[in-house]
This record gives sequence, structure tokens and C-alpha cells, in this order.
Amino acid sequence: MNELLLIISLLISFGGAILFLKLFGKGGLFAWIGITAVFANIEVTILVNAFGMEQTLGNTLFASSFLATDILSEIYGKKDANKGVLAGIITTILFIVLSFMWIHYIPAEGDWAMDSVKSLFSNTPRMLLASLIAYVVSELIDVQLYHLWWKLTEKKTGDSKKFLWFRNNFSTLFSQLINIVIFNFGAFWGIYTLPELFAITGACYVIYIVTSLLDTPFIYLARKIVKKD
Repeated sequence: MNELLLIISLLISFGGAILFLKLFGKGGLFAWIGITAVFANIEVTILVNAFGMEQTLGNTLFASSFLATDILSEIYGKKDANKGVLAGIITTILFIVLSFMWIHYIPAEGDWAMDSVKSLFSNTPRMLLASLIAYVVSELIDVQLYHLWWKLTEKKTGDSKKFLWFRNNFSTLFSQLINIVIFNFGAFWGIYTLPELFAITGACYVIYIVTSLLDTPFIYLARKIVKKD
């Protein structure tokens, strides 16, 4: 069941980025990055076993955020890709502040949700701070690498359209490694043992490798959609 749900989540995450692009254009990608920033940071508190590995959720949503910034880089340019990163940063900061406030409200006598909210979000500021640092560092690296690879391949081939798969995958694979190492060790140090942390980080990166490769058809589709429009 976990494996099936992860596959469905992957399709929804990548498909959502494309749908928002199709319906709302560049602004839709900014919105999608903000949505994934909130949802992924809630999902990441859940630990599951899937495909023979212990892993946190949120990987597919984080991966679709990288897809969105790569689409922005490919179609709209580096400046708009950095704006997308900024949208994710601002959304995450707002979520940190609001979720911190939620657990400090005094509930009414008839309240039934506060215990669950406190249980879920009591560690959220630390996790979101780690997520924010990981997001900022890795996404900025992703944008820089994307355009570095683009310049190199364009110089070699003389064609700016070729090797989209190369710049998409090799920028994302490296930046997501940075992302998962910073996040897991920042968020879960002292919560899990060191061997567990290495195992979770390794498992998450395996998922990121798979998602990075699988997002390639979606970025080609995005370029085709915008070209038609």
C-alpha cells in the first residue's frame, strides 16, 4: 500500500506542477512552489517503510518543487527561477511563524484538536528551520547549476534547446543531495540514532534519484505546453 501511495503521490506532485503551469502560467509555478513548501513540511514528519527502505514522506512534493524551479529556469529564465525560490522561502517562514503560534493558543473546553496539533507541530519550528536552510541552499545551487550546465552544453553544441535532460537531471541530483543531508541532520539529530540517520538519508536520496529521473518527461512536456500557448 505504501509503495502504491508513493507512486500516486509522485504523479500528483509532478502533474500538479504541470497543471498549474497550464492553467496559470508562470504565476502558477510560483503558487505551486508555495503549496509544496507547506504540504511537504507537514508530510516530512511521517516516517514510513516503502520499497524496502525506511524513509520520511514529503520527498515527492520536494522533488516537484525542484521541477517547478527547473521549468522556470528553462522557460522563463534565471531571474524568475530565483523568484520561485523566494516564493518558497517566504511561504516556509510564514508557516514556521503560524505553526508556532497554533500550539500556544489556549483551547476552549470543547476543543478536540489541540492535543493532536501540539503533537504534530511541537517539533515543527526545528524541522522547518532545517527545511528552510536546506531549501534555500539547495534551490539556489540548483538554479546556478542549471544555468551553468546550460551554458556549457550550448557552447559545445551551439543549440540552446539540446541536452535539456542533462541540465535538468544533473542540477537536481546534486542539489537534492545537499538538501536531504542538511534537512535530515538538522531536523532529526538527537531524535534518531546516527546509523538510523544515515539509513534514512540514504533511502531518501535513492527516492530523489528516482524522482529526478522521472521528472524529465514532465519538463519536456512543460516546454511543449508553453510553446503551444
